[in-house]
Amino acid sequence: MLRAYAALAALGLIWGTNFIYMKWATELISPMQTVFMRAFFGFLPLAVMAWRAKVITRDQWRVLPHFAVMSVLATSFYYYGFVAGTALLPTSIAGLLSGSIPIFTFLCAFLFLREERPTRRMAAGIALGFVGIVLSARPWEGSHGVSLLGVFWMMAGTFSLGASFVYARRYLSPLGLSPLALATWQTGLAVLTLLVITDLHGIMAISADVHAMLGAIIGLGMLGTGGAFLIYYYIIQKLGPVRASGATYIAPVVAVIIGAMVGERVTGIEVLALALILGGVVLIQTAKRST
Repeated sequence: MLRAYAALAALGLIWGTNFIYMKWATELISPMQTVFMRAFFGFLPLAVMAWRAKVITRDQWRVLPHFAVMSVLATSFYYYGFVAGTALLPTSIAGLLSGSIPIFTFLCAFLFLREERPTRRMAAGIALGFVGIVLSARPWEGSHGVSLLGVFWMMAGTFSLGASFVYARRYLSPLGLSPLALATWQTGLAVLTLLVITDLHGIMAISADVHAMLGAIIGLGMLGTGGAFLIYYYIIQKLGPVRASGATYIAPVVAVIIGAMVGERVTGIEVLALALILGGVVLIQTAKRST
């Protein structure tokens, strides 16, 4: 049990450090190139584990269109939204905005599945979360404040990931597929797609900074994508999905702390925004459990 909780803390730390790695990478290469590197190096450990576990079968070809949709929603576009947003925002703000993923997941489930009637507590959680997002964006500061385009890309990536959970629940969960097989297919297809649409000219510029290069290869790719998936499902097996979701509370806090450590200005507004977003998530998740 202690090992499972250590894995939970490690996962929150891995997810929280992703934002500084994105920032370092996009200072040298384009967001699309950063996404390609993340997907490619994240696919490698997944492919090895899937091969060893023998979870990839010929029968899965029949659901290739669903895997293709998931590769866009849960990998390519989701990653691009977060990378493009982080390139324009302080890493602390990008990280705290990522804490709204459960809020957008619930909204997507309500809009597209219609299986849950929102309670007052859920509505309050959504309202708190969006107040936190507005505080993070600070639109009243105009062009002198936070990049609203960066906030838009973060929200687009968050919505895309939330939509992917709903899509998987509707079309893939009934098939009883191994989560490892799904992750391997969607990441592999994303790599192929990104290889076609990404201009790779100049991608080797990242080698000029060893920290940025290792951050993209190991931090974002092997650990932040492939390794994080394997750790997440280990935690689910040992602790259950409710406790495993605790990693989503750790990551934004880690991102804000790292932002402060690298010299970003973290004020009471950012702390309040983080508290509101995470408070909204708590209200939604506790309301779902009670119903």
